[in-house]
This record gives sequence, structure tokens and C-alpha cells, in this order.
Amino acid sequence: MSDRSRVLIVEARFYNDIADELARGAIAVLDGAGLPYERVPVPGTFEVPAAIRFAIRSMEVRSSSGHYSGFVALGCVIRGETDHYEHIARESSRALMEITTSYSVALGFGILTCENREQAWARAAVDRKDVGGSAARACVRMMELKRDMRLVMR
Repeated sequence: MSDRSRVLIVEARFYNDIADELARGAIAVLDGAGLPYERVPVPGTFEVPAAIRFAIRSMEVRSSSGHYSGFVALGCVIRGETDHYEHIARESSRALMEITTSYSVALGFGILTCENREQAWARAAVDRKDVGGSAARACVRMMELKRDMRLVMR
């Protein structure tokens, strides 16, 4: 990666303990890759795509000194008694996919969609599924692929 490579971790804080564990996994991977990162908390999973889009827009108009080569989206949606779960899970996933394809960004998807807290914890825990780490690895790989494609297309 170049010296300018930096990653933005956007983490939904609705379930603080799960968010912390997802971030712990992601940070371990980014530290291992020698990539600097920034963490931005948002209230819930629904707000994750908007925060990433805000960052992209600020880079487009150069309204901030921040430049991100990749993004890691972290959050958790747990099924409740209503269909709210379905809407949040579907729409946040759709919005993140739209961002990756419309803006050609490297994005690691770490949004858990679970039936209960036990499932969520099993997927978030760094000593188990480590979805945060997996999302960061996906982001790093896509950053590499994007860099390699730029070299090939010159």
C-alpha cells in the first residue's frame, strides 16, 4: 500500500459491546497491514452508508483533508418482534453495495444480521468468526485490487 493509504471504519454503536468487538477485529487486521485508520461512530446500521457517502463527498469536493483508500462498515442488526429488522438489514446492505459499485470504493462489509445476541457475539468475537477482521481483510484486498487495476489500465 502507498503511504497515503488510509481506511475509515464506520461503526454502528447500537450494540456497543458487539461494535467494540467488531472494531477490535478490524483494527487488528489493519494494524497488521500497517494501514492507518480512523473510526467514526454512528447511531445504528442504517446510518453507516450515509457516513461513508459523506466521507466520499468530502473527498470529491476537497472539503476536508481526509482521504480514504478504503472503508470498513461495521454493525449489527438483531431480529426483533417486528419486520423492522428486515428493512434495516436489506436497505443498509443495498446502500453499501450501491456505494461500492457507483463510486468504485474498496469496502469491507461487516454488518451482522442475526436472530439473537448469542449469534451476534459468536460472529463478532475475534476468537470465533471475527467478522470485523474478515471485513477489514476484504477491504485491504479490494484496495490492493484497485491499485493493481490502475497499474494495468495505464
